[in-house]
Amino acid sequence: MSVLAGNPPVALTIAGSDSGGGAGIQADLKTFAAHRAFGTSVITALTAQNTVGVRAISAVAPEFVAAQLEAVLDDLPVAAVKTGMLATPETVALVARFAPRLPNLVVDPVLVASSGDRLFTADAERAYLELLFPHAAVVTPNLREASVLLGRDVLDADDAVKAAADLAAYGPRCVVVKGGHLQGSAEAVDAVWFDGRTSLMTAPWIDTANNHGTGCTFAAATAANLAAGAELPVALAEAKTYVHAALSRSASWSLGAGHGPLGWGPF
Repeated sequence: MSVLAGNPPVALTIAGSDSGGGAGIQADLKTFAAHRAFGTSVITALTAQNTVGVRAISAVAPEFVAAQLEAVLDDLPVAAVKTGMLATPETVALVARFAPRLPNLVVDPVLVASSGDRLFTADAERAYLELLFPHAAVVTPNLREASVLLGRDVLDADDAVKAAADLAAYGPRCVVVKGGHLQGSAEAVDAVWFDGRTSLMTAPWIDTANNHGTGCTFAAATAANLAAGAELPVALAEAKTYVHAALSRSASWSLGAGHGPLGWGPF
């Protein structure tokens, strides 16, 4: 068994809890552990869910979200932060107020349910753009979320490239529009805007139903890499590689009746 010399990097996730263990806080903490980061958490919502779907959501009061943030930030040397489901417009605004204290901020704007239903009002979506994005090292919307944020369809690689550039205008250092399995492609394709340029980041497509929490895992892996001192392009590339490995590891698993989890173990 290897032993770390010195303290591990500290990463913080601000997100909802997934009782099924496949996404949200649970996926983030497993991802942090796989990257040998010390994981801390601020829970924004409790969900009753499993591999089939979400049965109920109970948002945590913004005052208690603030109390959790203060407790972690007052004591631990957080080196990177990932946000996921923020649950309410008030919590979006709250996290934005804390943003100057949140280093290497990775914003995964969870705006759309798996069913396609929008989770927030237009005002809350605007708050992401105007309040959180300017503080972000990187934002990681998927195609649906990019569509909601920009008010237009984002359907293919060309759309994703344009969307990444347009979202960059709101101030993040980097934008990754997660394309997943785009039509007509044998690869998992993401559009990346960084340092004034757009490019595509690809990995072989893995045909599996065990993909619950893929977006959470990518954002959390990026945060863990940043916490360890990686430069942003390296952090993204290594996160992409990690997600591919995690999908490969669990591709043949049969856990639950719906979309199963990833295999988060270190590799």
